[in-house]
Amino acid sequence: MSRDLRPPVDILHYEIVQEQASALGRMGRTLEQALTRLREFDAAHALAEVPGSMPLARRKLVMEAGQALWMFVVQREASGLRDSRYIMRTYNVPAEVQLCMGLVPAPSKPTSK
Repeated sequence: MSRDLRPPVDILHYEIVQEQASALGRMGRTLEQALTRLREFDAAHALAEVPGSMPLARRKLVMEAGQALWMFVVQREASGLRDSRYIMRTYNVPAEVQLCMGLVPAPSKPTSK
């Protein structure tokens, strides 16, 4: 029977670092997916006529990407990685997504009966 002889604090620290790395991976994938949805939307509508609902649909995608970016940046900073320029370059984050990073959309009004 093998027994871990490391102090409990070292074991706990190792598990915390593992969870931080896992969370960073999840947040990075979420950002990638949001940016991909935005880019796919733009590609699909690049040559099409602009229907009235498209700006709203696109704005929603930009806001989702901004929220994902915010969550990723905050998680990185909590882990001690302070330079967000790396994320902006690596993920090729559009300026409009960067500008809405951290904004929370207004809650929708309940419909009256």
